Amino acid sequence: MTGTTVCRTVVAIALTATLAGLTGCTSSGGPADGGPGGSAPPAATPQPSAPSSTAPPSPSLTGPSAKALRAVERATGRAGSARVESTTVIGSELSLKAVGALGWRDDGLTGTLTITYTGGTTAETMRRLGTTAMEARYLPDAYYAEVGDEFADRVGGRHWIKYVYEDLEDLGGGAGAGFADEMRNTTPNQAVKLLLTAEDVRRVGEEKTRGRRTTHWTGTVGGATAQTVDIWVDDRDLLVKKVERGRTENGELTQTAYYSEYGVTVSAERPPAADTADFKELLASQGG
Repeated sequence: MTGTTVCRTVVAIALTATLAGLTGCTSSGGPADGGPGGSAPPAATPQPSAPSSTAPPSPSLTGPSAKALRAVERATGRAGSARVESTTVIGSELSLKAVGALGWRDDGLTGTLTITYTGGTTAETMRRLGTTAMEARYLPDAYYAEVGDEFADRVGGRHWIKYVYEDLEDLGGGAGAGFADEMRNTTPNQAVKLLLTAEDVRRVGEEKTRGRRTTHWTGTVGGATAQTVDIWVDDRDLLVKKVERGRTENGELTQTAYYSEYGVTVSAERPPAADTADFKELLASQGG
């Protein structure tokens, strides 16, 4: 690869992995031609398909199921934070695991995840570039993705890429439309909001999840590009597990997430400015 292509490749991969570790099917879509091996900038990001946290639930679901799920939505929203463990698979393109803690308060999403590449062509590309894992830090106005030493050497020794949400809105072809709001509103109760829009939502029954008694709910959302959403809820109306399945441009997507320690203290510090490269400026310097 040329130096320009490598820079664009890693910027695109960091963007893809950081989003994949966080959003799952609640933001359907995926990286397009600006991804690994391409010469164009990362012009596509996951497209918002779920209602934001301020959108009212669909009136199509009524009765006991709606009442139960809205109680889960309220309880999870009020909790404000949780520890998260997730695995994500996007066809043969990428598989990863993410571990950390996320908070969702009035001022937006905050938290830190450690994202480890576990397979797929993207993981192979990152290994060749000297990176098998990264740290992602989410703040209300932007998020930061850590890169390895080899890539840092190509951008003046800087080890972090800063993605301002509003800059992602301006990606080519309208790919980032609505992205800022979606990122700020990506929380565990987003899966519940999805189920509230499903006409076929149903209570599967009681199951043990990591040793805890939970109630399993499932439903299909998304119309022509159908996604299935399954959640497991404890006796406090808090999500314990979530599984989302759907399709992206790069193949089948499956994300499984576990939530624990609701209300945990969450912090995310901005990396030092001298060690940070801005996404928008980096693309511009590469002719993007």
